[in-house]
Parts: sequence; C-alpha cells; structure tokens
Amino acid sequence: MIGFHKVRSQTQIAAVARLAREIWTAHYTPIIGRAQVDYMVQKFQSAPAVAAQVDEDYAYYLVTSDAQEVGYLAVVPDVDDGSLLLSKIYLLASQRGHGLGKEMLRFVEDLCRRQGLGMVWLTVNKHNAAAIAWYERMGFTNAGPIVQDIGGGFVMDDYKMEKTFD
Repeated sequence: MIGFHKVRSQTQIAAVARLAREIWTAHYTPIIGRAQVDYMVQKFQSAPAVAAQVDEDYAYYLVTSDAQEVGYLAVVPDVDDGSLLLSKIYLLASQRGHGLGKEMLRFVEDLCRRQGLGMVWLTVNKHNAAAIAWYERMGFTNAGPIVQDIGGGFVMDDYKMEKTFD
C-alpha cells in the first residue's frame, strides 16, 4: 500500500534528505558527476535546504510503500500562472518498475486538479534519457531547453516538460 505523508517535522525532513543523498548518488553520478551531485544535494536536498523550502511555498511528501520510506516528491503551485511545478519526484532504484512512480505522478496530478490548476511542469536533465522517455509515456511534452546557473561552477542543463489538463 502506497502512502503520501506531507512533510512537516524535522524527522520527516531528515528522511527526505537521507533518501535524496541515496537516490541522487546512485542515479545522477553517472550523468553529471560526483562533484555536481554533492553540490546539488547539499544546496537543494539537504535537511536545511528542505526545511527552508518547506517554510516557503514547497509542499513535500514522503512516499511509503508497505510502511517503508521509498521516495519523496515536492510541488510548488503557481496560481497566477495556473500551473504546478513538480520540483522533485524521486524513488529508490529498488522500488522502480513496480508502478510506484505512476502512483506518485497520479497523486501530483490530483493535487493539480484539486487546486484548479491546468498544467504540471518539471525540468529534467537533458542526458537523463530514461526519465525523459518515462515522462513522455506519462503524457508530458518537451517544451524546450532550460540552462540555469546554480552556482559553484555548475549549471543545470535541462528540458522543461509539461502536461496540461482539460
């Protein structure tokens, strides 16, 4: 049974940071290298970074399967734009391929609709071919490239992916 638990406590924030370190190190090191992974995890996915985002407009959710923490996601609604940024959607490698990612995305889409927003969007690394293909299978379209300087001598070289709702 999959569960979505809104992140509020320091314990939950620490769990997100722990999952982030494990998932990012395993998945992104071959794509962007260890130095950029370490930098990005510290800057965007460490416990202090997650806590700061929770204090802003980010809604984080810990994802559990059979009471085990297996992933997390974060969204940021933009009512003025009518969209929902899917800022983070991550699942342990051992949990992929069992439909949990689809359930996570369905949860996000339901959040989007309940908030009266007509589009979900995200960014994905241009070299993350498996994720790009998955998002396309899930109904997202590629809206073009986005390159962002994130400091530390690093850039995020991504595509913006969008999914609209009627």
